[in-house]
Amino acid sequence: MRRRGLMSQDNAAKTRVALLFGGRSPEHAVSCVTAAGILRVLDPAKYDVVPIGITRQGQWTITEADPESWSLSSGTAPEIEPRSESLQLSRTDGGSELIGHSASGAFRSLGSVDVVFPVLHGSFGEDGTVQGLLELADIPYVGSGVAASAIGMDKHFAKLAFAAAGLEVGPYEVMTDKEWQRDGGACLARLARLEYPLFVKPARAGSSVGVSRVADEAGLIEAIDAAREHDPKVIIEQGIAGREIECGVLEGRGSAAPRTSLPGEIAVTAGADTFYDFNAKYVDGGAAELSCPADLPAEQVEAIRALASTAFDAIGGEGLARVDFFYTDDGRWVINEINTMPGFTPVSMYPRIWNETGLGYAELVDELIWLALNRRTGLR
Repeated sequence: MRRRGLMSQDNAAKTRVALLFGGRSPEHAVSCVTAAGILRVLDPAKYDVVPIGITRQGQWTITEADPESWSLSSGTAPEIEPRSESLQLSRTDGGSELIGHSASGAFRSLGSVDVVFPVLHGSFGEDGTVQGLLELADIPYVGSGVAASAIGMDKHFAKLAFAAAGLEVGPYEVMTDKEWQRDGGACLARLARLEYPLFVKPARAGSSVGVSRVADEAGLIEAIDAAREHDPKVIIEQGIAGREIECGVLEGRGSAAPRTSLPGEIAVTAGADTFYDFNAKYVDGGAAELSCPADLPAEQVEAIRALASTAFDAIGGEGLARVDFFYTDDGRWVINEINTMPGFTPVSMYPRIWNETGLGYAELVDELIWLALNRRTGLR
């Protein structure tokens, strides 16, 4: 039995959810907007919400539970500011406890939580680091575990897992920091086997942060430098001629197979950016259109749903994921990547395609919390 700490009698029957957002990655603002969406739909009759913000410097703080504080309605990107009181997780005989401590040395107990909903995107959140912390604290949490989060975050290792599971992966090359510093010329020479256009990406980032489309050799080094600002490990992918199709995955209950959404298709509108970048995803609401279900033959709809389930299982996914594919003109499915904590803002593709499949935003959040509460921590 988990200790409820300072909960009132009225809250005794509620599930206490720590919503963890912000973080140290370049996707800090996206995480805040995601938190705003979830705060709007968490039923106060069912949940006692503890909003925990992580600053860009890594301080854990208790923040406002008002969704408007973290939305884009003000026209500026939301930001979690440092505070005088920091939070820490303390492991106790009865479970775990949130402890607030101020610069003056004062401490206070904020009680325990039943489950953590980490809506952290990118490094230090989606990559297994926070998941490891929560495992050590023995606290249930939404989403994939340590290994699956780390593999899914690293586009290089995810491709290796996909290929091992029999999924088709497009041509690519990887440059580590040591390789680039030791012999950048040799790294560039390896790219000769790839055909332009190329997509140069930080290997362990999301939301299209630091991604460049390169049409010829002239822009290659600049694109690599831009990616290296976010990650010293860079992946260079050959462009795939095909339609961009996404499929949502939701863990099955108990031993059931993963559930999959209807596929959605991303189309960047005329006059917008030439690929589905950060601006098209979060800033310019008219830059991209989603068609769901995607206009595909019925057998291809079933094919991508089966492939998305295979990709989820290939990395050992839990909770949720969005799997992105290219559908080529000759009818092949080429997997691009998997996101174990996909964008979850009201305009993000993951909740939108599930809504079109028949599972609304609030119901999706409820189901993810249920899955987390009914999954043990540790080896499983």
